[in-house]
Amino acid sequence: MAIVGPFSSGESAVAFPVGERLGIVQVSTSASQPGLTANFSYAWRLTEDEGKQFGRLLTSLNRKNIPASRAEIIYISDERISNITATQFYPALLRARNIPFGDPVSFQYRTFDVAPQVTQILQRNPQVVALAATPDGAGKVLRELRRQGFTGRVIGSQIFADPNSVELFGPEGEGMLIVAGFWWDRNDATRAFTRKYAEENARRGLTTKKIPHHSDAQAYDTVYLLKQAMERAGTTGEVARVAAERTAIRDALRGISFTGVTGENTCFDAARDAELPGFIVEIKNQAWSLFDSFPADSCG
Repeated sequence: MAIVGPFSSGESAVAFPVGERLGIVQVSTSASQPGLTANFSYAWRLTEDEGKQFGRLLTSLNRKNIPASRAEIIYISDERISNITATQFYPALLRARNIPFGDPVSFQYRTFDVAPQVTQILQRNPQVVALAATPDGAGKVLRELRRQGFTGRVIGSQIFADPNSVELFGPEGEGMLIVAGFWWDRNDATRAFTRKYAEENARRGLTTKKIPHHSDAQAYDTVYLLKQAMERAGTTGEVARVAAERTAIRDALRGISFTGVTGENTCFDAARDAELPGFIVEIKNQAWSLFDSFPADSCG
């Protein structure tokens, strides 16, 4: 009747055209590359794009008086969203705020030693380093930045905003600022969801997964979003009516207002992207700490 997923931006770029041809709704739970849903009608996302979230982080730097008069960018070149984020969105957003920066410096996913790349960006004396990488890659860069004496802030968008990666970053992650689409301690509903998440993971032997990633929360909410849309469309699941009911689910999602653990009265814009809040997270004492927050934009 509908698909929860695909997960990442790369997968969505491949799957969304197929879903459009088949006439079946797909709701991505993690794809954050801007514009992915724009040319389709069956492609939806219950996630917030990297550009908007990183822009919120830059706004937070300014209103919290964090020194950021010069930035540098370092990223994983062979990971799709890291590459796009660092070569397109970070530069555009830094320019929009008149923050100077040099050419983004890249390393590959399997690079063992990032010392040459870190040396290159530190020669430019940045006050902040914008990092676009998966959690393990981010950990390599953080350790090398601190080893070479960098004392400024490391900042990043949602790509490596995983609360369960704090131990991977170690003490070198102290003071890092990242942005996420879900904050576990926001209200009673998010705290209850987090307790259940930790309990179920522990029961399955996943003892390190205690706090939900925003993708976990978005996947959870997507199930109930589709349930609400199916009820609104009056679907039956009868085989003879599958094609028509798949389209009815798409139509029911238009103009829908959904409340879940990711936010209240969540709406979707004209490109079928959810408008979600943003939470700026600081790593403090090797734990996540809420630094700043932004409400969801309206869909009007």
